[in-house]
Formats: sequence, structure tokens, C-alpha cells
Amino acid sequence: MTRRQIRLIVYLAVLSPIAAVIYHHLLPSPPESFTARLVNRLFPSETTAMTSQGSRPRVIVVGGGLAGLSAAYSALCAGAPSVSLLERASKPGGNSIKASSGINGAPTRFQQAAWPDLGPDETFWDDTVRSAGARLSSQSTSQPAARAQRESLISVLTQRSADAINFLTDLGVDLTVVAQLGGHSHPRTHRGAGKTPPGAAIITTLLAKLKEAGGDRFELMTDCEVTRLLTDPTNADVSSNANGGSSADHQPVTVTGVEYRSTKDGSNSGGSGDDGTSLHQLTGPVIFTTGGFGGDTHGLLARYRPDLDGMPSTNDPRPGTHDLLAAVGARLVDMDSVQIHPTGFVDPANPLGPVKFLAAELLRGEGGILLYNGKRFLNELETREHVSNTIMALPGDGVEGASLRQWDIRLLLDPGAAKAAAGHMGFYLWKGLMKKQKVSELDATTKEALEEYASIVRRKKEDPFRRKAFGHWKLGVNSDGIIDEDAEVCVGRVTPIVHFTMGGTVFNEHAQVLSSELGEKQKPIQGLWAAGEITGGIHGDNRLGGSSLLECVVFGRIAGAEAADVAKRAYTSKA
Repeated sequence: MTRRQIRLIVYLAVLSPIAAVIYHHLLPSPPESFTARLVNRLFPSETTAMTSQGSRPRVIVVGGGLAGLSAAYSALCAGAPSVSLLERASKPGGNSIKASSGINGAPTRFQQAAWPDLGPDETFWDDTVRSAGARLSSQSTSQPAARAQRESLISVLTQRSADAINFLTDLGVDLTVVAQLGGHSHPRTHRGAGKTPPGAAIITTLLAKLKEAGGDRFELMTDCEVTRLLTDPTNADVSSNANGGSSADHQPVTVTGVEYRSTKDGSNSGGSGDDGTSLHQLTGPVIFTTGGFGGDTHGLLARYRPDLDGMPSTNDPRPGTHDLLAAVGARLVDMDSVQIHPTGFVDPANPLGPVKFLAAELLRGEGGILLYNGKRFLNELETREHVSNTIMALPGDGVEGASLRQWDIRLLLDPGAAKAAAGHMGFYLWKGLMKKQKVSELDATTKEALEEYASIVRRKKEDPFRRKAFGHWKLGVNSDGIIDEDAEVCVGRVTPIVHFTMGGTVFNEHAQVLSSELGEKQKPIQGLWAAGEITGGIHGDNRLGGSSLLECVVFGRIAGAEAADVAKRAYTSKA
């Protein structure tokens, strides 16, 4: 037995009983044997090259959105000797930096302050389960184990949501404004009171905190695209199929690092890729946080949802990375579950543009309404799935131009709703996505719709579409119910758009990527974790607005702490 192994055994022997119980539940083998085996495979010798981070064992994070930044920060806080974050774009932030509606959390002190009359929020788990739809409910009798695994993930998401809000506010992020979005039975989506959208506020704050760690502990590597995951060569080869996962005759491999290409590096050190760019390798535990495939129009999206051809998207064109995980045995789930957001702006300056700005869901949450031919036609606070399906079922097939599919829906906010969403409205008005109009300039049908809606808000009549919350709508809510003809409303055209992919790699409550199907006995792929939109199994048929940023923070922090423990033990064993 080597001196390093003796030191490792002594270290493990003094762990508290609680930690032992946790690791016994978490991993398929006893904590001592698992940790020793994983550390030895990831760091087989004390002379392993560690590039710019010296001889310190590192945690490798792939993807620079909120999940990746949360994982990196968590890993550092948990004692990881160093963290290397690889981002294929020229700047970090991903789609997270564009998030505009906010982040869910319940119960929080900000909910109580903003909505003191509503009482405690105890329905977040129920709302999430209901939103997941048939993919979860249909498994009650047919696949009870799969349902239980989904519900366990939802429990982690919702039960740790308040802590996620506290974590961000402790870092200095303003999340004091709370709104109710579609599909929610309670206001729980948090954002700041200023003009900076919540996604940008969170991303910039985390980046600043990571930079404070110093270059010897945190390295941000932009323009670096991972081409494959490195695995322990002593493991058997893995055969995978379109759904991911290894064959039944093989045990899960151990991921030991990544191979990547740098578009900024013209040298050929470390080998060369097919496009002539140089290839490099990093070793260490890997956290995958590369996002979804909503922008992979001709790749994964065409493979799993060819019926969405021609739909505009909020996602910039880029390939999905799910096949990299499948290549090492990861199972994929719900890959055909793609969220169509009901409101993407149709820019008057470029109405046939395939990539569109999102009309944030909080615009409806703060009181905004949707009109078709001047009339309301649904409850604007239903789930995204329901609102999108209702719009797409309207007369006509939505085809414009040569092949673009979009509909002619109007989003209208009164002065009260526009003021409550002022941080967003300034940008939308500046971009020309919405415009101000006096009530007197509206057509007769729209005016009639406003009068009817105002009477509903005043509780003079029931909403035929069963909307119960009206945000900060003020127009026509005075005692006489008269609508001021000189009042200015904000109007813009919106259409359903591809926004989010609920499918991804199967993973567990500890953010470990699994080579087992959902509901089967869990087989973690050692050395590999995941968080954010790259994962599947939580949202089912539909994701609630505000839960995208939340899952990035919750599971990113879990993955960071788990991977840090492996790197930290390796560092300790070499001391």
C-alpha cells in the first residue's frame, strides 16, 4: 500500500458518521472505496500535468452560463484547489444573461414584504408537478419508480429555492420585487427594482466574485469548445445509441477530464482537430453546464422535433452538446419535450427574422393582456404550454414569408402594468418592439376589450377565462370605471417561439450524470456531474417561468460542492 493511500484511508476514517451515511446513500459503493477509486483514476500520479494551474487538482466546468458560474463558485467555496471554466463563446453568460422574468423562490422574506396579505407560499412543489403534465402523472401506475425520481428532483429544486434566493442576495443581487407568472398559484418570481434584468444582474455579480478568487484558483477560458470527454482507459469501451447510455454488459466509465479546442490558439501543441485548430486536454472531475439545444435547428432539434421546423427561436444558432455525454454512456430523457414560449416579439424592423427577443412573462404577470383581432381569448397566466398551444390553434397555419411560422397576437400593457415592468419596458420601447398609443387611437374592438377587462379587475364580473391575478393593472379601475381616452398603453406584436428544451441527460439529486434510465437502479458516471438546461427529468412537459435560473443555481451549487470534494481529497492525499 502506498503512502498516499495510507494517508487517504486515515483521512476517511475520521469522517463523521453523518458524512458516512450521506455518502452511502449517494454512491453505489462504500464511501472509502468509491473516493479512493475515483481519486486514483482522476489523478493517477503526482506528476500529472495541470497546465496553467500548476500541480493543483482542478474542477473542470464546461459552460459559462448561470449553472456553470454557480458550480464554479460553489466549488471554490467548498475548498476546490482550483477551477477551470471552459466557455465556447467569446464571453460568458450564455442564455442566462438574457433571462428577464426572474428567479423563483419560496417561501422568502421578499414574498412576505411584497404580498403581506397572501400568507405563506406552500404550493411551489404542487405547481411544478402540475406543470410537468402527463410525463409525470402518467407514470403513477406504469412507472412508479420513474415518477418517484422525477418528484425527488422537483423536491430538491423547490425545497432549496429559498436558499438559492438567499445565496444570491447575500452576494449583493437585488431580488426584492416579486411577481406571479403563468402557471403559478402564488407570486414567487424574484427580480430587482432597477433597470438591469435579473439574468444580467446575477451573471455579472457571480463573475465579479469569481474573479476575486484570483488567477491561481479560478481560470476563465473563453473560445474553448470541448470536443470529447476523457475516460479511464482501464474501463471497457462504451457503446451508445441515440438515447445515450452504455450497453447492459458494461459498467459506467470514469470521466477523467476533457479534450478541447481553442479558437484563439494558433499553435499545434497537443494535437490538431479536423478544422486545423489545436487540441488540448485537462484532467479532473467534470461538471457539464452547456445548456439546451433550442438553437441547434438542423441538428438535435431536427432529430427530436422535426415538426418545429420554421419556428422562430430565442436561441442563437449553435450545436447541442448532448452527444458528448451520450458517448460516455449518459442516458437522455424527454428529448422531444421542447418548450414553445408564447410571446416572442415580432420586430417591425425585421418581422421575418428567425431569432427574436423574448417578451418577458412578467409583462403578463404585471397585468398585461393578449389580444387576437382585438379580443382577449385566454387566461394570460396559464402555463406557457397552454398559452402557446391556444395561440397555435387559432385559424391559419401561421406561415409567413417562405417558411417562417408566426402568428399575429398583440400584447397590451396599461400604464400601471408598464410602470411595474419599467426596467424592461425602457428597453422594449427603445428597440421599437413596443410602442405607446393613446386609448383614443385604438380600434373599437380593442377599446371594448379594455373596458371588459377593467370591470373584471374591479371584481364587477367574473373572467370567462378564469384569470384571478391582475398584477398592477390600473386602467379603468377607478370608482366609476371610466377609461381615460388620453391614457397611454404600450402595444407590441408577439408570436410563439422555441425557447427551452426540457430534455437532457438523466441525473440525480446529487447532480451526478447517470448511465441508467429514469427509474432504474441508479448508475452514476464517476467523475461527471451536470446542471441546468443540459439535464432532463425535472420539468416534464412544461417548465414554469422563473425555474430555469433556479435550477441553474440549485443544481449548479450541488455539482460544484460534489466535484470539489473529489478534487480536494486528491489535493489532501498528495500533501
